[in-house]
Amino acid sequence: MNNNNDVAEYDYVVVGAGSAGCVLANRLSADGKHSVLLLEAGPKDTNIWIHVPLGYGKLFKERSVNWMYQTEPEPGLNGRQVFQPRGKVLGGSSSINGLLYVRGQHEDYDRWRQRGNAGWGYDDVLPYFRKAENQQRGADKYHGSDGPLPVSDWRHHDPLSEAFVVAAAEVGIPTNPDFNGATQEGAGFFQTTTQRGRRASTARAYLRPAMARGNLRVETSALAQRILFEGRKAKTVEYKQEGRLRKAKARREILVSSGAYNSPQLLQLSGVGPGDLLKQHDIEVVLDAPGVGSDLQDHMQVRIVTRSAQAVTLNDVVNNPVRRVMAGLRYAALRKGPLTIAAGTSGAFFKTSPRLASPDIQIHFLPFSTDKMGEKLHPFSGFTASVCQLRPESRGSLKIKSADASVPPEIRINYLATETDRRAFIDGIRILRKILAAPALKPYAVAEVDPGAKVVSDEDLLEFCRRTGSTVYHPTSTCRMGNDALAVVDQRLKVRGIEGLRVVDASIMPDLMSGNTNAPTIMIAEKASDMILEDAR
Repeated sequence: MNNNNDVAEYDYVVVGAGSAGCVLANRLSADGKHSVLLLEAGPKDTNIWIHVPLGYGKLFKERSVNWMYQTEPEPGLNGRQVFQPRGKVLGGSSSINGLLYVRGQHEDYDRWRQRGNAGWGYDDVLPYFRKAENQQRGADKYHGSDGPLPVSDWRHHDPLSEAFVVAAAEVGIPTNPDFNGATQEGAGFFQTTTQRGRRASTARAYLRPAMARGNLRVETSALAQRILFEGRKAKTVEYKQEGRLRKAKARREILVSSGAYNSPQLLQLSGVGPGDLLKQHDIEVVLDAPGVGSDLQDHMQVRIVTRSAQAVTLNDVVNNPVRRVMAGLRYAALRKGPLTIAAGTSGAFFKTSPRLASPDIQIHFLPFSTDKMGEKLHPFSGFTASVCQLRPESRGSLKIKSADASVPPEIRINYLATETDRRAFIDGIRILRKILAAPALKPYAVAEVDPGAKVVSDEDLLEFCRRTGSTVYHPTSTCRMGNDALAVVDQRLKVRGIEGLRVVDASIMPDLMSGNTNAPTIMIAEKASDMILEDAR
């Protein structure tokens, strides 16, 4: 696949082997007609903790598979920097995330369509969710069972998680067996991207089956430096591997799937972005595109920790040497038990106001507690329930700090910048407290540890949010799809004003959807694959 200049040539060069890139690599190479190069900055997914569901806690600060970004000091969070883990490994963030399969609301996608993004309404995207899915419960109107991505029920009986669902019903939040079905509202159990107790990342579900194809090449530890253009046509990706600068030429298209932080970073490094910013770093401006890196959005969470009266939490397992060994043996033998816990066991979606058309809050319930995610569990029996605002109004930005691709970008999210966002958290915490005080949780809940019973006023609750709020790891919209002047890609995900270049990942979302971002990112890549192959005919 080399030409005389020793530059490898492929039909498609995909930059980033994450939630979207692995899907593209599989689908574009499937018919054997097109050659595909997949570049990944991180290593192969050989770390054992990637494949154990509860292992996400071990990978939280594991630099070998994680970009470990930080925001700039956040004004709305008392000037704190917020840690931003992102996957740097085959599978990307789908290899280190919390495994929850949540698509968002029908209304999210209809809103995308109403903003001028034809072909992206709920009825348009549902077939792609179904195409991707291998649903444990079988196929129906909302679910598919023939796709590569396993979606499964949780494999561990947990009395606390069950009591949460009953408690929610006791305060008027209906039980919902399927957050991805007819409606999202209600309380129930999350499904996960797992199969028989093992993580199903896109590397495992999509890339692994495609690796034997002669027309697909995968390069790891290959950090894209920039895209090279001929005029305004994207032609070549320059990447660094083992200290050497290499080049790969795309006969048809370059597909950037590096995520909400690295995709706009790569475009800016390549000369596509805000002209003034690029000039500051002596980067030649190929296209002055001020929208590249703007509109950054993320879900924030605030966690309430409760002390448990009964030793039924994961804290009790981890802090007891015998129970810890037993849990490990049970997982090794049966792929069941506490090691199958995802980043939410049960949860709820509800409205903080009856005026709202759909839920604006998501609760993640967890049968363990800790001061910070990824750190040691508390020495006492404890459980956690976090409040996440689903549709924040706050907007941030991503900007390169250097023309060097290895220098982390400047990330500003502006959490809690608007009154709507602040109010949603205050009201959300109040409703969550009602659930935690309901009869079903009475046998377990002894006392609220954090923020504690004394924190009741709006001002004190808001200060608690500012002091402890953190990310739910859902950055989006930095290469937003649309028709307006700041939109970066069009409805076919082609970079506006550039030929031969698309962005395919969560960065193209017109706005943040009401749920976890992994399932929608996979859907976006499934839909993009069809569009790319259609355009190749």
